[in-house]
Amino acid sequence: MLTRLYDIIYFMEPYIQFPYVIRHIIDILLVAYVLYRLILLIQRTQAEQVLKGLTILLFITWLSGVLSLNTVYWILRNTVTVGVIALLVVFQPELRRALEQIGRGNIFDRATNLIQDERDSSFVVEELIKAIKSMSEDKIGALIVIEKKTGLNDVIETGITIDGRLSQQLIENIFVINTPLHDGAAVIREDRIIAAGCFLPLSNTPDLDKQLGTRHRAAIGISEQSDAVAIIVSEETGIISMADNGKLTRYLDHKILKDILQEIYGQEGEHRAFDFKKWRMKGE
Repeated sequence: MLTRLYDIIYFMEPYIQFPYVIRHIIDILLVAYVLYRLILLIQRTQAEQVLKGLTILLFITWLSGVLSLNTVYWILRNTVTVGVIALLVVFQPELRRALEQIGRGNIFDRATNLIQDERDSSFVVEELIKAIKSMSEDKIGALIVIEKKTGLNDVIETGITIDGRLSQQLIENIFVINTPLHDGAAVIREDRIIAAGCFLPLSNTPDLDKQLGTRHRAAIGISEQSDAVAIIVSEETGIISMADNGKLTRYLDHKILKDILQEIYGQEGEHRAFDFKKWRMKGE
């Protein structure tokens, strides 16, 4: 019986094979889709920036070989060889997340992206301003992180998932004193509060003002390790501060803060860099 089945399959094989070109097209499409899904796994994480740096390094290695820069090529080639082992360490959280998603069968889930229009941007800015102004007047401490190009999934995983549309009431409820989430940071992605009660890395900068509390040091820390912007409301004084690129700007009023947020979100809902030198106070 098995022999007969084998003879049938062998006889039909030339007729059921795909044409040569179609087989290669399918092969390329499958590889492209798998690479696309793998890229999504590291999207919005700090490892994304590491991967971009590695791509540039590989390009420079290839270019030095083409130009016959033998010494540079030898150094870069050996660096890349050793770097493969280092990548296993650097990408350990992403590799673990990928294996977990494969085990749950989620690796091929459809990805969705939220695209903001101008009305969304205006709504986010207005709600943030109203919440921050209210908490400043009532001296309610707050730490709000706005995600930009560098993903903060590693930080989000340390907190409690909310994934709710941003509003003044939701922000103020998160930071009510003596509630479970008020001590951590709230992370905003586009027009949604993704998580609250998140732990941020503290800045190790030695020349920081000793009067700055944990919220300010955490805000500076996350801005040092990513392009995120952190807004702080002091619980003692109600002073509004903002950390960007490892620098802290204090004594912001709600009008200046609104201008900054409008620059961050842009006219089309895209995050853009803001020149904090314009607003940075002397003596900080």
